[in-house]
This record gives sequence, C-alpha cells and structure tokens, in this order.
Amino acid sequence: MTPQPPVGTVGATPQPPVGTVGATPQPPAGTVGATPQPPVNSVDRALRLARLLVERHRLRVHEAADALGLAPSTVHRLLTALVAHGFATRDRHHVYAVGPFLRGLAVPAPASPDLTHVAHPHLVALSRLTRETVHLVMLEGNGVRFVDGVEGGQTIRVASRTGIVLPAHLTSGGKVLLAELSAAELAGLYPRGLPLRAGAAGPDIGELRRELGNVRRRGYAVNAEETEQGVNALGACVHGPDGAALAAVVVAAPSQRVSRRALSDLAPAVLAAAARISDELS
Repeated sequence: MTPQPPVGTVGATPQPPVGTVGATPQPPAGTVGATPQPPVNSVDRALRLARLLVERHRLRVHEAADALGLAPSTVHRLLTALVAHGFATRDRHHVYAVGPFLRGLAVPAPASPDLTHVAHPHLVALSRLTRETVHLVMLEGNGVRFVDGVEGGQTIRVASRTGIVLPAHLTSGGKVLLAELSAAELAGLYPRGLPLRAGAAGPDIGELRRELGNVRRRGYAVNAEETEQGVNALGACVHGPDGAALAAVVVAAPSQRVSRRALSDLAPAVLAAAARISDELS
C-alpha cells in the first residue's frame, strides 16, 4: 500500500491557510468586494422607528409595522421602550407621538386643514355667543400651540394668541388635553418635573395629577390667571372619529369681567361647541 504522508510533510499537497497566497481571500465585511449586510438589530430598528415618529408625528402600531416591514409585536415592544425612555408618548387610544427627548428634532405638526376648516365657523359662533375671544389649541410636546383664534367683540378683550406656544399644564386647553393621557404618558412629558414661566404660578406634578382627575370628571379645564395676570380661560376637548383627543376649544376673558367663579358659566357653551366640532369630524 502506498503510504499517505501526513498533511504538512514533504509529498503532501499543501493547503494554504486562509489569507495566504493561493487561498481564496475572504474580504472582511465593510471592505471593497464584501457583500454589505444591512443592520437588523434592535438598535437599528428603534432608530428607524424614532425617525418615522419624528417625520409623521403620530403613529399607531400597525402603521409603523407596515412602514418598516416589521411584525406588530416587534413594533409594539420597540414603542414601549421608546415611551419608557421619554422618546415617545402614548395616549389612551394607543396612538404614539413624539416624546420630550425627540421634540427638538421634530418639525411641529401643522393643524389638519380639515380640523381648522371644520372648527373655524364654530369658533366664530362661540365668540359671538360669549362675546369673548375663542381659540383652537393643539398639544405640542408638553406645550399647546394656538392654531386658530377669533377675537371677542368687546372693547376690553383678550388679544389673539394664534401661533404661540404656552405650557400645557398652565393653560385650560392644555390641561384638558393632558387629562386624556395615561399616568405614564404624563410622566414622560415631565421627566424633570413641571417647568414654570417667570412670574406665573403653577402646580407640582402631584397637584397637576389631582387637577387632571377633576378635569376628567367634569369634562373641562380652567386657567385662572396661570399664564397671564388678568386673563381667565376655560377649555374643552375636541375628539376625532376614533375618539382620540385632537385639540381643545378655549374661551378666554379678562378676569375683571369673568371671575374664576364665573368661568363655569361658560362651560355649557364651550362643551357644546367642542362636541359639535367632534361630531362634524366623525
């Protein structure tokens, strides 16, 4: 029998090690000639999801799953993590929005043309009925943006605030929208407590939670000179077809004419206007 020399001895067919001359080189990932492998880890998925949230402002699980090509269970898990770390918020209708740590990257979402178009005639009618200034406001992070307004017809009146942003926890419209959030979502908006504007009094987070409980029970919120001395306001929530909070209708009046105690007299008219807008959007 012809003996077979051991591999590596004279007479054996040498096997060149990988990377030496004669071996088929295997280019490392990321070099020329390598086949790029798209990242598929959880960090990449979370970043893609966060970017989508910044771009769209509001998302449901199935919408994100469809856009990213991921399983709904995976998207739900990632969104839960984003909420836990303040990168997203979730309302009681399971709609996710940009959280406080992403808010600086997000382009403010414009008010829906349908919403402002539908709401404006009701704002005009409410202003004529109350003879006070009326606004439509939307939640923007932990603030509220005044997206439309109609000034009252009286000589002494509150000026239009359209276009400005005020702290949600100090405004009547902001409070009624915050009352729609879960405890976790509310905490996500205020990871370092409540910011206060110079010269304005405001509640601590515990007091705010108690006040929001009262708001949920009566259906409206009040602002008694919390954002500006001499101005009182009352707000009620506008809901979309799916029941999600979209905006708030607010009546603002000089405190010398409408005292804190008299604010509740405005509630039926404000609640009715908000309900009519909600019905028209359905």
